[in-house]
Amino acid sequence: MILVTGGGGQVARALGAAAGGRELRVVGRPAFDFDRPETVRSVLDVARPALVVNAAAYTAVDQAEREPEAALRANRDGPAALAAWCGAHGARLIHISTDYVFDGTKGAPYVEDDATGPTGVYGASKLAGEQAVLASGARALILRTSWVYAESGRNFVLTMLNAARRTDRLRVVADQRGCPTAAADLAAAILALSDAWDGSTGGVYHAAGSGATTWHGLAEAVFARAAAHGMARPEVTPIATADWPTPARRPADSRLDCRRLAQDFAVTLPPWQDSVARTVDAALA
Repeated sequence: MILVTGGGGQVARALGAAAGGRELRVVGRPAFDFDRPETVRSVLDVARPALVVNAAAYTAVDQAEREPEAALRANRDGPAALAAWCGAHGARLIHISTDYVFDGTKGAPYVEDDATGPTGVYGASKLAGEQAVLASGARALILRTSWVYAESGRNFVLTMLNAARRTDRLRVVADQRGCPTAAADLAAAILALSDAWDGSTGGVYHAAGSGATTWHGLAEAVFARAAAHGMARPEVTPIATADWPTPARRPADSRLDCRRLAQDFAVTLPPWQDSVARTVDAALA
């Protein structure tokens, strides 16, 4: 049985929708809550999964600057507890991490062995979670992904669509680069790994949409597709990060090189442009 944590999130919902004939259970708050460790142990002891997919996380990047302890509980301590249980019970663990473990100064897509250097509390807490999982001795894969979106929930694609309903002019950051990733595509990759990975190997892999763009480029792709549904296309002005200050500093270029995942498991996520189009279609259906 596959146990998926983070039941309220985009990736967990996508995994539930794509499970097919697999025995898969999605759990989340309040029944499963990293802030209440006894619930974690209780759910695991009852479910006895063969594979745990940890999609639970503290993802409020700016709020994490004000709540570092909460971010660490969810992104370090929670994964550590999962990994300890998996190690003790022979279960496999797939843990989802982030491109924000990098500082964004490389100037080229990051490979798994590149030096990390988080620029904020969120990235630092996720890196601490990676380190805890790797140190646990559990049979674990860590999947770093980026810029996740879906047709529901809270994400950049839906924020843009909602903003376009209120105004015909938007300003979007154009000097941060990354790899947009559809939650449905990441879920499909995780399920493929659940079949292909026997736990004899492990470590860190990058799993993101193929290709890269900026937030401005992603917004333009969203509106181009939305126009096919009759939505008026707003004017989108490219701006610099400095023109849109936030509490947390984001990496300027956090593109991920995902070739290792393709080489080792024959898993490749689709081009981001195709997935954005499908997501906008679903959101506006």
